[in-house]
Amino acid sequence: MKKEYCRLCFLAGVETSDNNEVDVDLKISYKPQYISVKNAKVKQLNLKNEIIEKFSVMALMEKNIDELSGGELQKVAIVDCISKDADIYLLDEPSAYLDVEERLNLAKFLRSFAGENEKGIFVVDQDILFIDYISDALIVFEREKDIVKRHASSVLSVRDGMNKFLKSVGITFRRES
Repeated sequence: MKKEYCRLCFLAGVETSDNNEVDVDLKISYKPQYISVKNAKVKQLNLKNEIIEKFSVMALMEKNIDELSGGELQKVAIVDCISKDADIYLLDEPSAYLDVEERLNLAKFLRSFAGENEKGIFVVDQDILFIDYISDALIVFEREKDIVKRHASSVLSVRDGMNKFLKSVGITFRRES
């Protein structure tokens, strides 16, 4: 898990701070990078029908969770996360195991879901095109050379964040609006 990059686990209450306190007065739904596999049927999860339909998960409802492919498991985990009533949704690597079309559908859904429901969604992902499409703002995490220490930028516009990221990886292309 990318503990050195961000503390989604801490925000979600999965981990605690050094003094074992989590002081968050928000309802948070969390989809981890590494998904726990249960010996249960998908239909036993409390999934919302309108979200099931958006992700084509209906055909998976009778399957056992531990028999799902990586992409199927990812979609079920995303639907499970978004089906929960929360103020903030934290999704760690939601595009993993999804094909290009599924990534685009997910990105479109997350943007519309956040806007229509006035919800905050924090996404950590390695697919910069996916991040570019879904983001209103970025925080760029950078590593010091030959040191484990990481630094987080302030909240940046997508253009400024992408330019900062591209510069940090030695790419001279600059994105203009």
